[in-house]
Amino acid sequence: MEMNRQETIKQDYQYCEQIIKHHSKSFYYAFSRLPKAKAQAIFAIYAFCRRADDSVDLVETTEEQLLAVTNLEEELSLFEQGNPIDHPIWRALTDVFKRYNMSIEPFYDQLTGQKMDIEFAEPRDLSELETYSYYVAGSVGLMLLPVLASQSDKDLTQLAIKLGIAMQLTNILRDVGEDFQKIDRIYLPIAELTTENYTKKDLEQRIINANFIRIWEKLAQRAEYLYDEVQEDFRYFDEDSRLPVKLSSAIYRGLLDAVRKNNYDCFNKRNYVSPLEMQRIYKSIK
Repeated sequence: MEMNRQETIKQDYQYCEQIIKHHSKSFYYAFSRLPKAKAQAIFAIYAFCRRADDSVDLVETTEEQLLAVTNLEEELSLFEQGNPIDHPIWRALTDVFKRYNMSIEPFYDQLTGQKMDIEFAEPRDLSELETYSYYVAGSVGLMLLPVLASQSDKDLTQLAIKLGIAMQLTNILRDVGEDFQKIDRIYLPIAELTTENYTKKDLEQRIINANFIRIWEKLAQRAEYLYDEVQEDFRYFDEDSRLPVKLSSAIYRGLLDAVRKNNYDCFNKRNYVSPLEMQRIYKSIK
């Protein structure tokens, strides 16, 4: 019986690993370097977040999206009560919660972020954008923290939140064109667009001018400030987790330079950090 349970949980973690391997090459590249038990925990948490994303992205109408998130919220509630549904992600997370001092709140915050995406309102300013970024990405940082800093006595809550926000700002800056063209979303704050007199029509026409670059760079420099601010505290992560955290942070930060190298073209080009560049980053921080 115990052997069967171990085989099942092994398969559950493999299921989660395939999800991160398919959807995020950069995260997989960084976190697959963790000791096996920690890597498995990260894969399970990522799989939950991917499922939350897909609950919104894979259906078309607002009603369907809200229903999908509500259903996932109900599953999370059952999980919290100790009655998880029979699914690889929930079985894997049950094991993660047994092994680490996890908090359920960031998981609910992640679903709040999904609802914010469904009932989307353009952020009025950078502060509103960062609030949104907390719910969709800072929450992920808080989910990962008990795994990556399991031995730490220092409160790393703000570090995890800041790093998550920096990564979300990076996502937004990489995906300006895709977000607008595919899902009609503008995450660039209204105040910045107004200040620079950059309009929705400019976005439609994929105009990359000095105004657009100033808006883009203001957000990029905010993200880089947050990346810089947390560097010093990476030493408080578990010794076996410091390199993967540094690596994931450095690779994500590298996306900003990838956009710059492409002359800020985040409309017609897919900006990414190549496997060769990932290896260079890895060697530089090892």
